[in-house]
Parts: sequence; structure tokens; C-alpha cells
Amino acid sequence: MSPITTHILDTASGNPAANVDVQLEIEDRDEWRLVGQGSTDADGRCKGLMNEGTLRAGTYRISFDTSGYYQSLQQKCFYPEVRICFLVEDSDQHYHVPLLLSPFGFSTYRGS
Repeated sequence: MSPITTHILDTASGNPAANVDVQLEIEDRDEWRLVGQGSTDADGRCKGLMNEGTLRAGTYRISFDTSGYYQSLQQKCFYPEVRICFLVEDSDQHYHVPLLLSPFGFSTYRGS
């Protein structure tokens, strides 16, 4: 399993958010470098962003294409993209970064 995973719940509908494009980057010398990408599955999960053994300490950014998701539902949204920056201090741990999403708001937390 990827050392960094995510899950999106559409809190407005109460359903997982499927087919959302996700990008994972690491900050490298004041620039962002892509380390993984994928799309959420039918359960709203994106499990394959990185290969096992490739995680290193640093600042990461995970980006979600919320505009594309809401366009597929023929709904408007206020936030066309959600970006979450977080710190990885221990590369032996698993980091789960869930996103709770609605057309006009979002929240996140460190999951397990």
C-alpha cells in the first residue's frame, strides 16, 4: 500500500466522491515536485499515490480536482481545487489525509 493515502466523502450527498483526480507533490528546494497521481475509486479512496519504501521526510501537498468532480455531477462549486499541505516527519509511518467535501466548503484531518 502507498505510504500516503486519501479518501473523499461528499458530505452534501453522504456518498464517497468517486473519480476525483488527485496529485501528490513534495517540496524540493522551494519548488513542488510531483511524486504521484491517481483518481479516487468508487469508494472515494486513492490508495496508489506512491510506491512502498519511497516516502521521505518533508512537506507534501495533495491536490484534488474538485471542479472536475462537480462538473461531472452538473453542480456548481466554490472551490475548484483543494490543496492540503502537511508534514511527514517519520517515513516509517502511514499518512492518511481524508477530505470532507461539499460544493461550498471542505475540511480535513490526519486519519489512520
